[in-house]
Amino acid sequence: MSKVAIVTGGARGIGRACAHALARQGFDIALVDLLVPEMQRTQGEIEALGRSVSIHEADVSDFARAGEIVAAVTRQHGRVDVLVNNAGRGNPTGILDITEEEFDRTIAVNLKSCFNYIRHVAPLMKAQGSGRIISMSSLNAHSGGVTAAVSRFSYAAAKAGILGMTRALAKELGPEILVNAICPGVIETELGNSITRARGPELARGIALQRLGKPADVANIVAFLAASEPCFITGQDFVVDGFQYNV
Repeated sequence: MSKVAIVTGGARGIGRACAHALARQGFDIALVDLLVPEMQRTQGEIEALGRSVSIHEADVSDFARAGEIVAAVTRQHGRVDVLVNNAGRGNPTGILDITEEEFDRTIAVNLKSCFNYIRHVAPLMKAQGSGRIISMSSLNAHSGGVTAAVSRFSYAAAKAGILGMTRALAKELGPEILVNAICPGVIETELGNSITRARGPELARGIALQRLGKPADVANIVAFLAASEPCFITGQDFVVDGFQYNV
C-alpha cells in the first residue's frame, strides 16, 4: 500500500517542491490550495512521476473544510501518513497601522491552519500507529524579521506560534507521531519574488552560502523528515537559510 501525504499550499513554490520531493519518495499526494490552475499544473507534473494526486480547493483557515478534505483523502487511500502544513501568507503592516481583521487573518492562515489539519489527521495517525507532521515556520520566528516585507510582527508571531505548537504536540502525540517544523530563510518563490528581485544581491551578501534559497532546499528536508526510517527526531525546528547572519 502506498503512503499518502497531504500538502497545504501545494500549488506552487515550496509546497509544489515538497509535493515533488515526496512523490519521488513514493508518496501519493493530496494538494490543498486556492490556486486551482496552479494545482492542476502540479498535479500533472506529479502524475508524470507515476504517483496518484488529488486536488482540493480550500481556504486553509476553514476548520470544517479541513475535516472534509482529510475525510476525502482517507476514503480514497485508507490512511494519511504525512501532513505538510505549508500554506501561509505574509503581512507587511506594522503595529501602528494594522487592523484587527488583518491581524486575525494573518494568524488564521499561518497558525490556525496548522491546528485545523493537525486536529483532523492526528486521530487517524494515532489509530494507524504512525504519522509525520511537518509545519512550515520561518526564520522570522527566531529573528523577528527585518529583511523582507513579509516579516513584520504579525507574521513573526504566527510563525513563532508554530514552533510552540510543534514542541507541545511532539510530547502529546508521541511516540506514534513525529512532529517537526522547518524555518526557511529567504527562498525564491512566487510569493517572495517582488522582494528577491529588488533586494536579491543585497540579501545574498548576508548569507554565508552567498545565494538565496530554492524551494528544493526546503523540500529536501521535508522529504527526509517524512520518509527517513528509523527517525529519532521530533519536536525540532530546522533552520534552512544558508546561514543568514544579516537578519
